[in-house]
Amino acid sequence: MAAPQVKSSSELTMAVLGCGTMGIAILSGILSSLTSLASSPCDPPTSPPALPRHFIATVRSSSSIAKVESALSGLVKPNVSTLRVLQSTSNLSAVAEADIILLGCKPYMVSGLLSAGGMKEALTVNHKEGHARKQKIIISICAGVTVPQLEQILREDVGVSADDLPIVVRAMPNTASKIRESMTVINTVEPPLPDSVTELLTWIFEQIGEVAFLPPSLMDACTSLCASGTAFFALMMEAAADGGVAMGIPRAEATKMAAQTMRGAAGLVLDGEHPAILREKVSTPGGCTIGGLLVLEDEGVRGAVAKAVREATVVASLLGSGQKNVNGTRH
Repeated sequence: MAAPQVKSSSELTMAVLGCGTMGIAILSGILSSLTSLASSPCDPPTSPPALPRHFIATVRSSSSIAKVESALSGLVKPNVSTLRVLQSTSNLSAVAEADIILLGCKPYMVSGLLSAGGMKEALTVNHKEGHARKQKIIISICAGVTVPQLEQILREDVGVSADDLPIVVRAMPNTASKIRESMTVINTVEPPLPDSVTELLTWIFEQIGEVAFLPPSLMDACTSLCASGTAFFALMMEAAADGGVAMGIPRAEATKMAAQTMRGAAGLVLDGEHPAILREKVSTPGGCTIGGLLVLEDEGVRGAVAKAVREATVVASLLGSGQKNVNGTRH
C-alpha cells in the first residue's frame, strides 16, 4: 500500500473509519471512477475541482486488513490513487491526515471513536500538512445517528471549538453500492451546506448510484426504505422464486427469473411509469395476473410491507439514541 505523500490542491485524502462492507463498496466505486477519469481526455464538467485521491481505511483486526486489501488493491492505479489499510489503533493519524472522514462503524461506537484522546487535535485543519480544505468534512453513514448528536459529541466530549468544528454530514447509502446501484440519501442542514461541499458529496455518492437530498426528519425513514429495503425486496424476490420452484422451475432459473423480473419492473418505474399504472397494464381482465394479485391483497402483503418500513424506521431511530437489542423489545 502507498505511503503518505505530498498532495496537490486538487487532491483530497479520505479516511474511512470502520471500513466494513459498506466502506469497501464506497471506496470501490470511487477508485473505479478515478481510474475512468484518468483515462478520459478531460474531466466531466460536473466533476468537482478537488477530488479524493488518497484513501486510508481503518479496521479492527489483521484479518480485516487482508479482506479490505484483497477487495480494493486491484483498483488502485499508480499516479491516480493511493490506499493504505490500517488497524483502528491508527484512527487518530488517519483523521489528522484526512480532509474527509467517513464514519462506517456501528452506531453505538460513534461516541467512543470520536472521543478518543487526541481527536481534537486530529480534527484541526493544518495547512502545513497539506490539507486543501478550510474545514474537515465528517460523513456519517451510521444508522440513526443525527447531525446534532454528532456535533454535540464534537463540542462537548471532544472539545472542538466552534471555529474548528468540521462540516458534519449524514448520508445513508445501501449495499447495492457494491455494484454501483445504491440509493443514497444525504441529510440537508440549516444553514445549507456550501455549494462546493454539496458538489463534492454528490460526486462521491454518485460513484455508487443515485443521490437524493432530504431533511433530517426523514432520514430514519430513508434508512428503512433504502437500506433495510434491500433485504425486504430480497425476501419478496426469494418468495417469488419459491413459488416458481413449487411449480417445477429449477431453483437457479427461478431465482434468475425473479431477479430479472424485479429489475425490469424497477426499470420501468425509474423510466417514469407509476407502479399502479404498471400493475394495471399487466392485469388483463380474467387473467392470471389479477388472480395472483387478489391473493397478495387478501394476504395483506401491501400492508405488511408498509408496516415493515414503518417498524424499521422506529428501530433506526432507537439505534441512533444508543440503544441495543431494540428489536427484542418491540413486540
